Amino acid sequence: MTVLDSRPSGAPSGNTASSATEMLVGPTGVSMSPVDDLGEGRGPAWLDDWLKAHASDVVAWRRHIHAHPELSRREYNTTELVANLLREVGLKPRVLPGGTGLICDIGRGPRIVALRADMDALPLHENTGSPFASTVDGVSHACGHDAHTTVLLGAALALASATELPGRVRLVFQPAEEVMPGGALDVLAAGGLDGVERIFGLHCDPRLQVGRIGTRIGAITSASDLLELRLSSPGGHTSRPHLTADLVHALGTVITGLPTMLSRRVDPRSGTVLVWGAVHAGEAPNAVPQDGVLRGTLRTGDRDIWAELEPLVKDLVTGLLLPTGVGFDLHHRRGVPPVVNERESTQILRAGIEAALGDDALAGTEQSSGGEDFGWYLEHVPGSFARLGVWNGVEKQRDLHQPTFDLDERALLVGVRVMVHTALAALA
Repeated sequence: MTVLDSRPSGAPSGNTASSATEMLVGPTGVSMSPVDDLGEGRGPAWLDDWLKAHASDVVAWRRHIHAHPELSRREYNTTELVANLLREVGLKPRVLPGGTGLICDIGRGPRIVALRADMDALPLHENTGSPFASTVDGVSHACGHDAHTTVLLGAALALASATELPGRVRLVFQPAEEVMPGGALDVLAAGGLDGVERIFGLHCDPRLQVGRIGTRIGAITSASDLLELRLSSPGGHTSRPHLTADLVHALGTVITGLPTMLSRRVDPRSGTVLVWGAVHAGEAPNAVPQDGVLRGTLRTGDRDIWAELEPLVKDLVTGLLLPTGVGFDLHHRRGVPPVVNERESTQILRAGIEAALGDDALAGTEQSSGGEDFGWYLEHVPGSFARLGVWNGVEKQRDLHQPTFDLDERALLVGVRVMVHTALAALA
């Protein structure tokens, strides 16, 4: 078969092979251990048959992607791998204009539901000691996107094995979830949700035991914005602060005052929180610096409050700094909206989980203060986003975005079953 080269002219070339199978196997092969299918025998028969025949392939895909992570909007080889495997079963993936990420439809008919997975890795060193640990220095799949991609790929090939589907399933392999603006906007710009009735997604959760899926009606993540405040002053000697504008004191005023004022101007039930992550001004202990910078993240769990925060923050910063005489430039970078799960879509997702794994698999989940660009999709169509349990129930829980994050690979087959059954339930 011919390998799809999704790289634009001048893009770096990876370990391209002459077939998708060759791309999965390194010089020493892929070491695999048995993985139990926790939903074995729950049907439909074509899904059981596909998983029985390809469970080891699913694990191999994940391990290959894990060992070869790619940063946001550089997921060329991951895109190529997925596209080739889809083409091998007769599907016609369409790579996004940026060269990474793709969209592909399975089935026929006017009704379309979408399943989404993100593909990008983090600029983070891996420290798991795994035999298939990242081979790219300073880059790793510490957020589980290797698993997300693998789950959707497995669901896609399983659905393609069905004799007939009750409608169309659109696969959305999305690039660049970890950056702002997120890759969801690339998908939308490319018409990725045109004609779609609903969209569903899963995200690894190391706090949930494998075999359980956390669902929630309403907001499950938060909006996340970036703030950067640059201050300016004539500077001067610290013995004469009255003759200048004391920039460091002004920074301190904003550091403590802005979070406090927000807590009095915003409904505390919204989960709105401002946390500063970086501050810098000056070097000498006896000199008032001429410039300084303050950076942080502003998060909220309320969609309506998120829409009001930018002008509110500007007004509050102006009020805090006006008496100090310090000049300022505030850059408020709006990030992603909260993921707000629609009720009917969440009920469909729960029905899919029950069909795939049984009632015991259903779990509640709390709203996170983290951001997730799946929220952009829900600004356009209804849908639901759930948490996939990846903890083995024995070892220490290892959190996301940490060098030691890892997952129980039984979760891969769980995810495939949930995605397939959710698509079927949505099209029923």
